[in-house]
Amino acid sequence: MTTANRGLTRRELLSRASAAGAAFVTGAGFVAAPDAAWAYETAHIDPGAFATLVQMARDIYPHDRIPDEHYVLAVKGYDTPEAAPGITAGIAALDAAAQGRGHASYLATGWERDRVDILRGMEDGAFFQQIRGGLVTGLYNQKAVWPIFGYEGESFSKGGYIDRGFNDINWL
Repeated sequence: MTTANRGLTRRELLSRASAAGAAFVTGAGFVAAPDAAWAYETAHIDPGAFATLVQMARDIYPHDRIPDEHYVLAVKGYDTPEAAPGITAGIAALDAAAQGRGHASYLATGWERDRVDILRGMEDGAFFQQIRGGLVTGLYNQKAVWPIFGYEGESFSKGGYIDRGFNDINWL
């Protein structure tokens, strides 16, 4: 029997069935990264707009060693009924700016430097400032990212920094 006439293997059948079942379980507000590094179910923001917001967060504060799920945690606070209209309008303006530069959308803009140029055109606006300001605490207050930067947390309870490696920072 040739491979062309063989049909589906059991492994292929199970794989396809699992993928089809997952599509029915997740629902309409489900956002997953193309590389499956993170997934989030949105309640008030369109999944595409939320994925754009995560990419925007990564482009504003780019850290190659920080996984996407930490950026998701940093912006998930915007998925509220109060914030959703402003976020939706801001993402629409971001996409319009990308289209003005010849891209299908901000998220579809392949090169980071092109996305950064789009953001630079919007950096004085209220939407950009809102997201940038929220990321300062939303991203850097996560205890899981502190070790990436060599930050050990507060030192008062441990006797202070003077006796605990005050000058051993190796990443500066």
